Amino acid sequence: MSTFDDLDAFVATRRQAGLALSPDGARLVTTVAELAPDGTKPVTSLWEVDPTGEAPARRLTRSAAGESAAAFAPDGDLLFTSRRPDPTVEAGDDEPAALWVLPRHGGEARQILAPGDGITSFEVARDAGHVVVTTTVPVGPAPEPPEGTQDTDEAPDAAAALRAARKKAGVSARLHDRFPVRFWDHDLGPGRPQIRVHDQLAADRLTEPVAVVDPAGPTERVRESAISPDGTRLAVAVDVRDPGGASGATGDRGDPAAVRVRLELRPTGGGETEVVADEAGADHEMPVVTPDGRWLLWIREEHAAPGRAPAQSLQARELAGGGTRTVVEAGRWAIRSVTGAADPDVVLVVADEQGHAPVFRVSVADGSVTRLTASGAYGDVVASPEGGAVYAMRATMDAPPVPVRLDPHTADQEPAVLRGATEIDDVPGTLTEVHATAEDGTPLRAWLALPAGASERSPAPLLLWVHGGPYMSWNAWSWRWCPWLMVAQGYAVLLPDPRLSTGYGRGFTDPATGAWGGLPYTDLMTVTDAALERPDLDASRTAAMGGSFGGYMANWIAGHTDRFDAIVTHASIWHLDGFVGTTDGSYHWVRQWGDPITDRDRYDEHSPHRFAAAITTPMLVIHGDKDYRVPIGEGLRLWYDLQRHGVESQFLYFPDENHWVLKPGDAKLWYRTVFAFLAHHVLGEKWERPALV
Repeated sequence: MSTFDDLDAFVATRRQAGLALSPDGARLVTTVAELAPDGTKPVTSLWEVDPTGEAPARRLTRSAAGESAAAFAPDGDLLFTSRRPDPTVEAGDDEPAALWVLPRHGGEARQILAPGDGITSFEVARDAGHVVVTTTVPVGPAPEPPEGTQDTDEAPDAAAALRAARKKAGVSARLHDRFPVRFWDHDLGPGRPQIRVHDQLAADRLTEPVAVVDPAGPTERVRESAISPDGTRLAVAVDVRDPGGASGATGDRGDPAAVRVRLELRPTGGGETEVVADEAGADHEMPVVTPDGRWLLWIREEHAAPGRAPAQSLQARELAGGGTRTVVEAGRWAIRSVTGAADPDVVLVVADEQGHAPVFRVSVADGSVTRLTASGAYGDVVASPEGGAVYAMRATMDAPPVPVRLDPHTADQEPAVLRGATEIDDVPGTLTEVHATAEDGTPLRAWLALPAGASERSPAPLLLWVHGGPYMSWNAWSWRWCPWLMVAQGYAVLLPDPRLSTGYGRGFTDPATGAWGGLPYTDLMTVTDAALERPDLDASRTAAMGGSFGGYMANWIAGHTDRFDAIVTHASIWHLDGFVGTTDGSYHWVRQWGDPITDRDRYDEHSPHRFAAAITTPMLVIHGDKDYRVPIGEGLRLWYDLQRHGVESQFLYFPDENHWVLKPGDAKLWYRTVFAFLAHHVLGEKWERPALV
């Protein structure tokens, strides 16, 4: 029995993500998730990884609440967030995330900041040590202070008073005056995001903020920020209204709900705010300040339109002022991250490329590029301060994320793997590629995960697995959608990158934007045909599955071919108009599909629900009730339409899960149900209902 034959062992495997490097380059810290003692939830902790790769990883923190989001202060103290109770005060029932510090010389961690609504994220200025904290503050009128309250020290904080009054009255309602109201799996409000800049520790606590960033107007919202190394300036990305920027908008008012992102530069010591970039039809986000404090960099993303995918470019300007320059032109890459390097005028960029996500060394001065890595998908990139090394988390399609060390100058290198916290068996098969050519001459490719025993004498059944997004690529390990669990069951898993996938240029994404049922579908069928030419695959036993956009494609496939024996569709789009109107960011999709009233033909042509009567393939529908990206109504409508058309189908419903299925018990049940459904319909085995459902 390997890890991939035993769901309990697979779910219990430690998983690591994130890297923080100390100012002297001697300490590297990652966050590790593992099961709580009762096995019902994951708990995170901080672990130290030896940058030389010699010593094993060692655990630094331990609590029932867990710790995450590590960052070093200039003096080497380690900061992190946790919901653990402060041992010096009486704990409440539901502690919000607070900021803690673990002294560099050892000793107990201590809490240094605990805003009432908790900490969403934080950042530390590289040289000055300013701590930038994002939290939320309630909106609405505060209750009157208790009668007789006169002294200001006695009067309750207005935000705390409002929180307490809502709790006492049993109120959970939120009154919104702007779109959106939900995001992924949680409700927005009743507070608004606020950024606070603290300049130093005093008496084991952060001082009062020296700067507070609130939206300029009631319809604006701060999103993310980056502070200069000396702590004097803060770059802030702010959501603002973009009524004329939505390509599908109609009428004189455009789309009042649409949003774009403006980039601002604010002095932390007071002074005028400078608008660095703001334009209709584009977002300016993901700000980064280089370690030497010279350059402010950010991503400019052109909004999508029918026939035009979102296109990213890397922008830069000197922090001291001057004109903006384009470092990487629009559409060249789908950029995942930008990180400052030790060398002046150099940044490290991670972007999708041909089924990988390499690290690129990019010159801000002249735009020259060196690809540092030959294979794999990278994230959490950090550069050593002396310039001798780059550290990152590296994953591949057949190996989970591990910490690695790179040389900051060598092209197409294989990294030095460091000793992390994840221990897992080798995958139960081999990884290869399938290549094909679309009817229009476009090259297509896919990963193929083959079980160890597949051969011409014993061909494996094929499972077509479509990725989500749609603007993404099969290029990295996934704990949640792990093909190797299916390989352990005897299936060959085909993982294609059809049109709309990133890493192949704008010509690969533009033609299918706002036309998902066209080229993506024919590409998937073309790659499937090419794979089934292999003698070690069994064309008489096939299935298809996917989630999110992949679920849309699974539904589309079901209505357009009966070639598969079974189809599994997770968190899927069924009624395109209904999805666009109820998802958490409707305006994003209106840009791609157009107005659902005036552009009716596009919606009707590409909505899977219109082909329900053509479906004959058995289907397993899976959906979580807390999914706000693809709301539960899509799964319910699909299930009803399948039932009323007499399609053999089952509905696996998770009342407490979101777009993903994250609870360990639910994740195991997800896989066991998929195993049973495919075994029955593809392998011809007797149906056995999974236990507990």
